[in-house]
Amino acid sequence: MNLAAIGVGALVGAGLLGGATLSMRHEVKAAASRVDASAQGQKAAVAKADDAEVGYCTADFKAVLARVIHACGLSGAGGGRGCQPADVKTLASIDDADFNALFQPLKERAAVVMFAEGSDQLDDEGKKLLEEKWDERKGARYFFVVARASKSGTVELNRKLSHRRANSVRFHVADKFQDPDLDKQVGLLWLGKEFAQLDKEFCAWDVTHPEKCDPEAINRSAFVSWVDCRL
Repeated sequence: MNLAAIGVGALVGAGLLGGATLSMRHEVKAAASRVDASAQGQKAAVAKADDAEVGYCTADFKAVLARVIHACGLSGAGGGRGCQPADVKTLASIDDADFNALFQPLKERAAVVMFAEGSDQLDDEGKKLLEEKWDERKGARYFFVVARASKSGTVELNRKLSHRRANSVRFHVADKFQDPDLDKQVGLLWLGKEFAQLDKEFCAWDVTHPEKCDPEAINRSAFVSWVDCRL
């Protein structure tokens, strides 16, 4: 037997084994680095999502928001059905206190578009403010339109009028922006005169025609706001 050949073979084998070991260590280290990088990426993504969960998204706010979303057709593929007063009170189980809890925190991202008495037509100022709020949403999940009518007149008349006002807002957004997912994003609530009448404090919000704003005028309006909370 050639001892020299055996010695060379042993050295080669040791070299191959050492190389394989080093290679395995390198692969394990690389895999660990990838796992660590992935974990760091996931942590960063979570941190980013947490940062996006803005201050108004409290547990109480989310509870009311979830009821509105499910009751008003935004949770399924159908989308865009909307809520009238009976739906809001029964399906969503929202009373006046809930309504205020849902919308009061939205002051910085909401606007009130007022209508002339008996009218459902958006004027130029209303269109401009509405477009600004739609642009401002920047990918937010939902855009709520809460239309109402004044205290004068019958319940039925004002309910129909508030419905037409809600549709005026929706139709303008649809025509202006041509968003194919509109019905999954825009939630319509038309509340007539019998639900959660606004008082003059809302005149301090971003409102069209502030010089004409009073308790009667503020209730001839459509309240619009974008909302972005994880449910």
